[in-house]
Amino acid sequence: MRSAINFVSLHEFRSYARAELALEGRSAFLFGPNGAGKTNFLEAISLLAPGRGLRASTYSELGRRTAFDGAPGVWAISAKVAADDFEVTVGSGADASQPNRRLVRIDGEPATPGALVQWIRPMWVTPAQDRLFLEPSAERRRFFDRLVFAGQPDHARNVAAYDRALRERIRLLGEGSADSAWLGALEARMAGAGSLIAAARTTTLKALREEIDARAAGPFPRAALTLTGTWERLADEDVSPEEIEERLASVLAAGRTRDAAAGRTLEGPHRGDLRAIHVEKSTPAGECSTGEQKALILNLVLAQAARLSRAKSPPNPILLLDEVAAHLDPHRRAALFGEIEALSLQAILTGTEETLFESLKGRWAGVQVGASQLTITEG
Repeated sequence: MRSAINFVSLHEFRSYARAELALEGRSAFLFGPNGAGKTNFLEAISLLAPGRGLRASTYSELGRRTAFDGAPGVWAISAKVAADDFEVTVGSGADASQPNRRLVRIDGEPATPGALVQWIRPMWVTPAQDRLFLEPSAERRRFFDRLVFAGQPDHARNVAAYDRALRERIRLLGEGSADSAWLGALEARMAGAGSLIAAARTTTLKALREEIDARAAGPFPRAALTLTGTWERLADEDVSPEEIEERLASVLAAGRTRDAAAGRTLEGPHRGDLRAIHVEKSTPAGECSTGEQKALILNLVLAQAARLSRAKSPPNPILLLDEVAAHLDPHRRAALFGEIEALSLQAILTGTEETLFESLKGRWAGVQVGASQLTITEG
């Protein structure tokens, strides 16, 4: 299904009191000084999907704060999304009665956040990912899980279910008086969700390897990818999800005393990691320059976007690329723009300088951002 954003409206979101932008399905480049609100706009788009968006902020942090009392406003985001030959309105906003909960509507009707994936699937690259391969493993898991989720929406639900059971189990172990049957029930939930998580990650990894190899002649460096987790390795060896579930439940049960002493669960898919090697240089990604790491990440995102753009039923990805162009040399910048257009994907890019996007004028919408106002200057 081909999907693209036609119109966006923001209310009391971050630095925006109110803003509207008519894209009519076009890609766009946003330019303006630091602090003008460019990333805030991308974050708003990212919140039209399940999860906490590109900054992973709590929902209570998203409302605009005034200079008078500092209290956050009740934020809301709405977008008209073209999906094949019809248009749907999707919205997300604060629940005034529960600040750290959000409400979702689709065509005016209440919906769950998970329902948003039927219409829009944003993928993003941000400056916070520049040192992804130097950060703790949790950051790489979140990055990779976002790629998995873009193609397999159930993955987000499985990760959330696993994390809830994980937190509850370690809480009970810490109290020292947990009922064995209740612990067993929690471990069964973790094992069931964990086996599905491992399978989904491995399926995506295999597909990405093939896609990256097919892009070997492209301008971006190739990454040789490996998932280091025990459970992902078993899935990669074609061990069935049922057997992985059984093994994981057994390992969790046997590790209760050890985990209670450690204050954390020492086995499970929450312990895995994503490793990457810069193929052309035979160098671990973490030893590459910041620019090279950015290019490797871009190639991963573009490879997944290329895969999903060929899918017949789910909506294609919408790319949100924050301050990416400035980190690329002119050759790679032109290649990035060309690839996005060749894939017929909608993308929203940001940068401080309008000149970064000179070659896109007349084809993309140019949007000047200043004092949290959006003004179309091109397209």
